[in-house]
Amino acid sequence: MVMCWAPNCNHYNVREKCKFYRFPKDTKTRNLWIKLTRRTVEPGPGSFLCSCHFVDGKKENRPTLFQHNEGKAKKFPTPEKRTRVKKEVTETSVTGIIEDVLMHDARSVEEPQPSTSTGSVTTKSLAVVDAENYFLKQNLQQVSEDLKHISEKFSFENIRGNDRLILLYTGLPTEKIFTSLFDLLKNIELNYYYEWKVEKIRKIDQLLMTLMKLRQNFPHEDLAVRFSVAQATVSNIVTTWVHVLHEVVYKQLMGKIPSRNKNKLCLPNCFSSFTNCRIIIDCTEVYTSVSRASMATQKLTYSSYKHRNTCKGLVGVAPNGVVTFVSCLYPGSTSDKKIVKDCGILDHLEAGDLILADKGFLIKDIVPSGVHINIPPFLTTAQFTPEQVRQTECIARARIHVERAIRRMKIFKILDFIPYSLLPHADAVFQVIGALTNMQYPLIKEVEQLYPEGASKSEK
Repeated sequence: MVMCWAPNCNHYNVREKCKFYRFPKDTKTRNLWIKLTRRTVEPGPGSFLCSCHFVDGKKENRPTLFQHNEGKAKKFPTPEKRTRVKKEVTETSVTGIIEDVLMHDARSVEEPQPSTSTGSVTTKSLAVVDAENYFLKQNLQQVSEDLKHISEKFSFENIRGNDRLILLYTGLPTEKIFTSLFDLLKNIELNYYYEWKVEKIRKIDQLLMTLMKLRQNFPHEDLAVRFSVAQATVSNIVTTWVHVLHEVVYKQLMGKIPSRNKNKLCLPNCFSSFTNCRIIIDCTEVYTSVSRASMATQKLTYSSYKHRNTCKGLVGVAPNGVVTFVSCLYPGSTSDKKIVKDCGILDHLEAGDLILADKGFLIKDIVPSGVHINIPPFLTTAQFTPEQVRQTECIARARIHVERAIRRMKIFKILDFIPYSLLPHADAVFQVIGALTNMQYPLIKEVEQLYPEGASKSEK
């Protein structure tokens, strides 16, 4: 792609119809061209001037048409052009062109009068007027585009009606679900985290910005450019709305785990052997940064499983695939048993409830009285018995839902890595994302579509 080297000219060979002339190799002619352009830098071997700077667009006429000398330099058409002007141009046509230039706020142009001796245009040639008109239109178009880009900023209107983009930016599947979430939050009086109000951005766009941060983990600088605000404003909005979402969609909507009787109303076929199941639990780890100043913190967050510093949280899913419990985040070295004991999930359980879990959850001694825990059997002999194999398959078929739920949570890229600056809000972020996954399409339906063979087997 070639761009014109002249000052204030943005012509490219791929979009303009004008020709492009390379700077001549002859030193004298080359220096003359440079002098006429009035640029202080030397052109390179790949520098070109477009034909718009030459009278009639011809290279032999030298580059004289620039913004800095419009109306000053004397420019004459080539003999061929002059002959055509003499025969074809009338006083009426020249006057019309001048009026068109004046309508675009051009400098005053005196109406040319035919010479009594030659009959040609003496005040100003038609080519010069055309060139001036062309440059004025180009400048006007460029200014209009610049103003348009300056005034534009990203907002909900950019993705309204496009469910694919809404899913991409927010993690919510449709516009209707996004607007329903906003309707739930729009009347809340916001107490901004940095104690100063944000009035430049609408509330719906503040929610959009927050979900974009959670879903795609855009840097604050990126969001600041998209929404035409300062980075401090982005930080104020995101932190505030994360805690608003945490208060409403997690604490209020997920404050209590559904009872096993309620679970029975929508129990999938793969839970036919576990009709008393209250919840399926599993732990997941999230990479995080830690302060190098504290060796104790580094030790606590180091995961022997991931071989990195992580935070660890527990996720609980109902038999129908709905996320019903999300714990706070703990240092990566914390055991599954300790998280279950400290996170508060045991306070929701009642006698007769059944918990499905992985082999690592050795929690029979800490669950409330009457609560049962079902985990895959351990291999104590040379091989599993047929009954143990059947039991393992049944548990695995049921536990797949919590694994799919965790995978849905990990689609939110902010969980790829939690920076040190976000650690004070990491618990709220983790729990909000768990709640947001419940606003997606039903998980059980998704599993049956992706694994039709497994679904058909579970129905037998």
